[in-house]
Amino acid sequence: MIGAGDLRKGVTIELDGKLYTILDYTHIKMGRGSAQVRLRLKDVRAGHIIERSFQAGDKWPRARLDRHTVQYLYKDSDLYYFMDTETFEQTTLTADQLGDSVKYLKENMTLELLSYGGDPIGVELPNSMDLKIVETGPSFKGDTAQGGTKPAKLETGITVQVPLFVSTGETVRVDTRTGAYLERVG
Repeated sequence: MIGAGDLRKGVTIELDGKLYTILDYTHIKMGRGSAQVRLRLKDVRAGHIIERSFQAGDKWPRARLDRHTVQYLYKDSDLYYFMDTETFEQTTLTADQLGDSVKYLKENMTLELLSYGGDPIGVELPNSMDLKIVETGPSFKGDTAQGGTKPAKLETGITVQVPLFVSTGETVRVDTRTGAYLERVG
């Protein structure tokens, strides 16, 4: 069982016989009543998003997910292909199943495939990834880390805000949970 104090983004719980992944949670302390927890949940199989409120003392069964190391192979239309690194079996997932993970997929990268009851439901990315900048505004002498930010398009197609001193062709570390720039990588 998982309590309100153990809630985190990305945790998968069972609720009303369905599997949900927590997208966001907020702890609310009412003036006269007891504390509540507001959850924003994504149905793992159907893909729709719901919001529900619960009492802070409620507990939910944590879904038992199996993890397998896979290698991302390629994308074809709306399908993404992965290969198990031990058995060499291929698994196909849709963009809806992958969610925001599609923004960070690079060919031949290794990650964890999540499955529930033998059915693949998504992937787990590393907390941070090193990505190359393919397009950004120019850097000027005197730009500092505290000077501000500019948009930069990365090799996977996402755009993140980077400091002014970072230029095209450099590699930056990005937090895959928030999509934020962390640091410039050698």
